Amino acid sequence: MKQKMLRGLISLSVVGLALTGCGTAPAKDQGNTGAATASPAGTSGEPTQLVISTWGFSDDFFKKEVYAPFEKEHNVKIVLEIGNNSERLNKVKQGSSKVDLIYLSDYYAQQGIEAGLFEKIDRSRIPNLKDIYDIAKAPLGEDYGPAYTVGRFGIAYNPKAVGKEITSWSDLWSPELSKKLTLPNITSTTGPMVLDAASLVSGNAKFNEDQAFTKVKELNKGVVKYYGQTSEFVNMFAQGEIAAGPIMEMYVKDLKAAVPDTKFISPKEGAYAVMNTVNVIKGSKNKQLAEDFINWHLSKEVQEKSAKAKVDSPVNTTLQLSADEAQGITYGADVVNKLIKMDMKFVNEHLKSWIDRWNKEVAQ
Repeated sequence: MKQKMLRGLISLSVVGLALTGCGTAPAKDQGNTGAATASPAGTSGEPTQLVISTWGFSDDFFKKEVYAPFEKEHNVKIVLEIGNNSERLNKVKQGSSKVDLIYLSDYYAQQGIEAGLFEKIDRSRIPNLKDIYDIAKAPLGEDYGPAYTVGRFGIAYNPKAVGKEITSWSDLWSPELSKKLTLPNITSTTGPMVLDAASLVSGNAKFNEDQAFTKVKELNKGVVKYYGQTSEFVNMFAQGEIAAGPIMEMYVKDLKAAVPDTKFISPKEGAYAVMNTVNVIKGSKNKQLAEDFINWHLSKEVQEKSAKAKVDSPVNTTLQLSADEAQGITYGADVVNKLIKMDMKFVNEHLKSWIDRWNKEVAQ
């Protein structure tokens, strides 16, 4: 198989830069709120209905802090379509959804792009893009939506149960972790990240599939379970069935609730960026209104409230958090600039063959 660079360290300046190639800024500055400029479709009369496809987590927070202010300012009625990534994406593919705006992980958003499901966004209508991290501005290309949150995929462990300090992806192969380890299944959003980490540990600057699979197979006897849902990790960790494993930082608070001494680290080679994106569905009659909503979600006001409530890690670089406020979320240029970004187009092109190979060689 032709080898291709699967990842790249993020090292761009993130504060105060204008988005390259985003077009001319609108004459009227919308500032950081994005809620100040009403869309023509929703200025008077009956509220315009804006259908948003999302996961449904932290529902009370979003209704109060994100949806309600936008509805009031734009004379809009927001209707939600709730479900996981694959369920909601499939509904759009099948044409059984009237969604205007869809929230998806970058892994699934790339599939939506390849299926031709999204409108090309008008970046000049989203001035708050200038204030977000470069990694979040166009994670899947300039034509498509930004990431509104960037999280870390690193390693969590129980120091007492492991008996050593973990600092590297290579530590997953330590004898101390044998029979105490869990890994995400290849079919999960973070599964390909573990495969990439295995290639890194094998000494490759560029992704090497054969060496990655060989390295993962070395762990087989020591893996208690390949988890498909994060709740499985949390339950096994709480019950002492495992002591370590790769996980997204946003779930560490659940681990700490069960095991207060839990540590979460960014391996010295780099943690992986986990990004959730927002896109406008092709054919939406409310495209401009949807773009206004994206701008609102990227505003300092929304991003700061989300971060302080521990709902989402912020991408807006203008907010300032205290050490306590930043605890448990991915925050700060010093953290974000070191993340490894997967090439989701490459991942989706090869995922089927990886799943087949994983089922034959690893999950036996």
